[in-house]
Amino acid sequence: MKRTLITLAAVLAMFSLAASAGSISGKVSGVTGESVVYVEAIAGKTFPAPTEKPLIDQKGLMFTPHIVAVEQGTTVEFLNSDTVAHNVFWISVGGNKKLGHNLGTWPKGEKRAFKFDNPGAIPLLCNVHPEMSGYIVVSPTPYFAITDKSGAYKIDNVPDGSYSVTAWHEGAKNSSKPVTVAGEGKADFTLSK
Repeated sequence: MKRTLITLAAVLAMFSLAASAGSISGKVSGVTGESVVYVEAIAGKTFPAPTEKPLIDQKGLMFTPHIVAVEQGTTVEFLNSDTVAHNVFWISVGGNKKLGHNLGTWPKGEKRAFKFDNPGAIPLLCNVHPEMSGYIVVSPTPYFAITDKSGAYKIDNVPDGSYSVTAWHEGAKNSSKPVTVAGEGKADFTLSK
């Protein structure tokens, strides 16, 4: 009997946790291709640094994937899979030029890592191949998503509450709007260059 009550209490606790987390979904229009949508910083709330290390490959003289979204505090690894030397650098983070950095140049098969502690969009470049470009978008919260090619997105496991949500797209102006999550929230964006 006692074991049944404990199991029942655990199941009810899981349901109450699930009920207090919802999602934000919508569509980004006015631009083509992938965008990043994220919940802005939440006053008084901090999040542990992620342990997962996303990989950006330099392959075929391209950054692959072209756009990567990560949570603030994430370490990203950069791999050179080409037979030529590559470099990775960025001139700013979220427009702040003081946060620019150069990881140097390295040969095929070598990997370098960097921890991104500041939120914002980071334009990736290679000083060996000026035609190469990519982006990392660092979200201040774990609540973010990359849209599909049609612009649709869904951010899961967002606690119920009111937030500011921002949409970013390469070459477009960011757009932010308030969203209330009560099980589900909806935010559509129209971006322009």
